[in-house]
Amino acid sequence: MSSGAEISTTLEGRSSATRDRAAMAGIRQDDLMSLVDADIILSIVPPSQALAVADKVATAVRSSKSSTTFVDCNAVSPQTMEKVSEVFKDTAATVLDACIIGGPPQAGKPGPRFYISGDARETVAVLTEFGLDARLLERDVGAASALKMCYAGINKGLIGLGTAMLLAAARNGADKALMAELSESQRQLVEKLGHGIPDMYPKAYRWVAEMNEIGAFLGADEPAAEIFAGMAGVFQQVADDQAGSNGLTAVLSGMLAQRPEGSLNRYDALSNGNFDEGSRGLEPVPSARGSHDEVELEAELEEGLEDSFPASDPVSATVTTIPGTTKR
Repeated sequence: MSSGAEISTTLEGRSSATRDRAAMAGIRQDDLMSLVDADIILSIVPPSQALAVADKVATAVRSSKSSTTFVDCNAVSPQTMEKVSEVFKDTAATVLDACIIGGPPQAGKPGPRFYISGDARETVAVLTEFGLDARLLERDVGAASALKMCYAGINKGLIGLGTAMLLAAARNGADKALMAELSESQRQLVEKLGHGIPDMYPKAYRWVAEMNEIGAFLGADEPAAEIFAGMAGVFQQVADDQAGSNGLTAVLSGMLAQRPEGSLNRYDALSNGNFDEGSRGLEPVPSARGSHDEVELEAELEEGLEDSFPASDPVSATVTTIPGTTKR
């Protein structure tokens, strides 16, 4: 917006906290029929909602006869992206495929990178002009989704693997020895897990669908697809724990509290003991999802934007309007 673009979104069904944040950011609230008259629509939603949102937008585009450009920025497989394109096949809209890598913009720090494939040269130029780090992939629709699947498979797959093995160590009395050895021989890994695992807690339920998308991307005949079915199960386990007693996350945070060189991370309130001792005396904190606290849930979603920007935002369709054009 500071670069001159007008931003609108639809907030139907969203909380008052979200509406207030949108207003503070200068984002105009509109209905979907108004949004489809924009020059560019960016779909940034949880992967499980990507196709449903595309279908709603396509229906509105069809009704209005809009020639907007719809950019799906979600953490979905090329196969799902093909279905997204299919719902727009009898419209005048242009469909592009994008993936977002990196967290939301912060003052003084680089923003996320938008990789866009399809007939996207003009759209990339416009988004770049108006402040986004947009990068053209000179490949067909599906290439950007493939990039996201591969990147997320490595990045989030490592978080899932670390989560599974830390819990296994705790269950079997090897947690102290494991953390000591990792701190001695794998310091960079401990640093990554020490940040990545706790930050995953509030967004674990959204990562389940993303792991399933990665499995679909690899294909049923690819042995590695089974890895990501397992990762989906790990994140579902954490999500269920978040909606319940927070027992597993207390154990994980307790193990990760002691960092290399004896420094403590922001979860240092939890003891660095083993499964039996480290979690003893820790009172479970009801999660926002379990307690149905909408305000706190919105705050968790906002925090969850870090690391997996496309898969972290609640359902919305955001559009840009370029000043000086004939569109609204």
